[in-house]
Amino acid sequence: MTDLQPGRGLHRRDFLRYSGLLGAAAAITAGVSACGGPSSTGSGGSGGSGGSKDTIQAALAYALSGGFDPMTSSSAVAVAANFHVLESLVDLDPVTRRPYNALAKAAPVKVDDTTYRVAIRDGATFHDGSKVTADDVVFSFERVLDPTNASLFVQFLPFLDGVKKVDDSTVEFALKYAFALFAERLAVVRIVPKKIVQADQKKFDALPVGSGPYRLTAASATNGLSFAKYDAYNGPRPAKAARMNWLLLADPSARVTALQSGRVQAIEAVPYLNADELKRSATVEAVQSFGLLFLMFNCKARPFDDVRVRQALHYALDTDKLIKTALLGNAAAATSFLPSAHPDYVQASTVYGYDPAKARQLLSQAGVSGLKVELVTTDTDFVKDCAPLIKQSWDAIGVATSLNIGQSGGQYSNLVDTGKYQVMAAPGDPSVFGNDVDLLMRWFYVGTWPEHRSYNASTPEAKKVVGLLDQAAREADDAARKKLWGQAIDIVAEQAALYPILHRKLDTGWKADRLPGFRPMATTGLSFLNVGRA
Repeated sequence: MTDLQPGRGLHRRDFLRYSGLLGAAAAITAGVSACGGPSSTGSGGSGGSGGSKDTIQAALAYALSGGFDPMTSSSAVAVAANFHVLESLVDLDPVTRRPYNALAKAAPVKVDDTTYRVAIRDGATFHDGSKVTADDVVFSFERVLDPTNASLFVQFLPFLDGVKKVDDSTVEFALKYAFALFAERLAVVRIVPKKIVQADQKKFDALPVGSGPYRLTAASATNGLSFAKYDAYNGPRPAKAARMNWLLLADPSARVTALQSGRVQAIEAVPYLNADELKRSATVEAVQSFGLLFLMFNCKARPFDDVRVRQALHYALDTDKLIKTALLGNAAAATSFLPSAHPDYVQASTVYGYDPAKARQLLSQAGVSGLKVELVTTDTDFVKDCAPLIKQSWDAIGVATSLNIGQSGGQYSNLVDTGKYQVMAAPGDPSVFGNDVDLLMRWFYVGTWPEHRSYNASTPEAKKVVGLLDQAAREADDAARKKLWGQAIDIVAEQAALYPILHRKLDTGWKADRLPGFRPMATTGLSFLNVGRA
């Protein structure tokens, strides 16, 4: 996953909503800073020793984009930081993706099919020492549900009718209909302190106050992020290190060097070319992810409003060569919206194998000849490696292709979100928020993306996908729900307005002897929950 939801360059609310996956999320370097950062703190150090043994030093692969307010932020850096700083009632383990009770004292209690009650963990406090109350929980959900806030996460809560306070430590959820995934879906809303957010939302956005095991003490686009253990934390994932310092190193060679030299103990996004070399001095593990490289078309621009043209450009791709050459085999060609390892995987009715003859035939049937395409891509390292091979495939069928490679935030705000593009190739991975099919499909096929990016929301097929997802959400039977999801997957595959080329593996590198308990994630970012420092 790269940054999840790149900025649209509009007013501040929209910037925060779309900044960042992601996908993930844009790579606009915003000057969200507090005094100091990892390079200016005395606790970490940057020499070969990697700092003191009570401090975790790490390097992330993306720039700091926008703020941290969990109502709107989806940037890769913010999401990773919020894992450690803020809690949901029910959280998903960053590694296993299994739900566990975080701020919730126990599992949600089902009153009836459309009513649940959740009690808050006894003694839970925010980083300012104030008690976490039902008022904070209600406030956190209501601000996400409020349409004037344009929260990115409201699209994941179509089943939720409202939240009310029962007593100081209990809240009640009213559902519009029975929803089998209720408990784990609570993870998309992180609980924030009502008084602090209402007093100064911008300050909170820059340096959030949560109830998690770590406090975020500084955040700078240049110096990175600094964290300190929250001693009063009494939840299930206490901090095992006194401090953390995260460098933000978009340059892949800089990340590799930082780990080899001992400056840091862990890095994400190990370049595929460097994996074998790095294994001589560190542990490197590749994990299959949902993370995809997708093609997205501007469906309001001719000839990309014709499904045959979109399909033709998919069939023209030599995806196996792309995977072997650009990703050194660290990916699988898409045979569905879902990767084959996903528990609800079903092969799509349309699978885009490499077929140049069929691509030419489809273009001819669409009455298209002499097509010239500008392919817009982000500057994520593996995407930059893929772009020339995509161009090569399209050039080979007579489609004159030029490349426009740029920083994620600028590509989205200047071209995609203004409708001034033809085709985009970019990474994305909403599985950081959840791994169920409903959530994954709603990210790309409900709301923002079809309305403001692929521009196909008004088509009968796009509307049918939304209807199938809504129908599946109401379905209590697992098999029936999976069948409905399969029908939606068939439509998005056949329409190809936004559809994956491949699902890639993520390589993580770390010093196993210095980070007891560390495990690599199948999403962008690093998790140091339950991780110590030796």
